[in-house]
Amino acid sequence: MGGGFSAVRIVFFGTPDVAVPALRHLFEVGHDIPLVVTQPDRPSGRSRRPVAPPVKTFALDAGLTVEQPAKVRNRRFRERVGACNPDLLAVVAFGRMLSLRLIEQTPLGAVNLHFSLLPRYRGAAPVQWALAHGERTTGVTTIAINAALDEGDTLLQKEVPILPGEHAPALFGRLAAIGAPILAETVQGLTSGTHEPTPQRHADATQAPLLAREDGWIDPEVLEARLVEGRIRGFDPWPGVWLLRGEKRLRLVRAEALDEFGRLSSDAPLDEPGRLVALASGGAALICAGRTALRLITLQPDGRVAISVEDALNGRQIAIGERLEPVRTR
Repeated sequence: MGGGFSAVRIVFFGTPDVAVPALRHLFEVGHDIPLVVTQPDRPSGRSRRPVAPPVKTFALDAGLTVEQPAKVRNRRFRERVGACNPDLLAVVAFGRMLSLRLIEQTPLGAVNLHFSLLPRYRGAAPVQWALAHGERTTGVTTIAINAALDEGDTLLQKEVPILPGEHAPALFGRLAAIGAPILAETVQGLTSGTHEPTPQRHADATQAPLLAREDGWIDPEVLEARLVEGRIRGFDPWPGVWLLRGEKRLRLVRAEALDEFGRLSSDAPLDEPGRLVALASGGAALICAGRTALRLITLQPDGRVAISVEDALNGRQIAIGERLEPVRTR
C-alpha cells in the first residue's frame, strides 16, 4: 500500500467466493475489520444440509466476527453495525441492498466493488450478461453506494479484456483478483480525500438482471452463432444453454462460433437454423440465425455427464442432419 497507508475500520459485506479476495486483501494489508456480514447458510446438494457461504468460511478462519442477519434493513441491524464504529462499509457481491440510514451513519459511507465497467451491466449478473452479449472487454468499478442499484458515483475503474473462449467462472475469478487491490486503493483514496467521485452517464446504462432458468432456453433461429457461444460461456454453470432433441433436453457445454465455413461439409444447409451439420474434419456444427454456424465441442444429455461431440455422435446422442428445437415452457 506504500508509505501513505492508513488503517481504516471497515465492516465488510459479501457472500460468494468472488468476494473472498477483496476481504482477504483488506485484512492482509492491515485494515481493521470488526465485523463481516454475509448471508445465512443455505441448503446445498442432495443432502440439503446448510452450507456456509465462502466469505463466512474465510472470515472465521481469519478470526473475524461474522453476522448472518435474516434482514439488513431494520434498526436492530443498523445498531449492530453502528456499535462497531466503522469508518466505511465495503460491499462485494453481498446480494442485498443496504439502507440509506445504515450508510449515512458511517463517516465515509459505503463502497461497492462491481464486476463491470459501469454504467454498463448494472444488476445482479454483470459477468454473465457481458459474456452472453459477446463483449470483448469488461472490468471492475468501485462506486459510492446510494439508494438506487449500481447508480452511485464511480470512484475507480479498470478495464479487463475477456479472453477467447473464457467462461463465467474463470472470468469471475480474474475479476475478483483484479478488483481486490482496486477496492483497497479506493479505501485509501477516500481516507485521504484524493478520489474525485464521477457521476455515471445514466443514458449509457445497460442492465444485467438476475438470471432465470428460461434464459438458457435459446432459439437458433433468433440468435447468431457468436451469441449462442456467448450464452454458453456466460450461463456456465447455471442455467446452462439447452435445446431439445425430440423430447429430451440437451445442454451445449462448450462450443465456438465459426468465422469461416470452409470447415463445414460442402452441402451444409446454412439456411436451416437448428440443423446439425458435419464438419469437414469430423465432429458437428449447429446452424444458427444469419447463416452462421457453431462448432460443438462438449454436450450433456439431460441427467448424464458431459461428453465430447465425437462421443455423442458415436453413442447416437446426436446425429448429423437432425434438427434441435428450442425448449418451450410447458
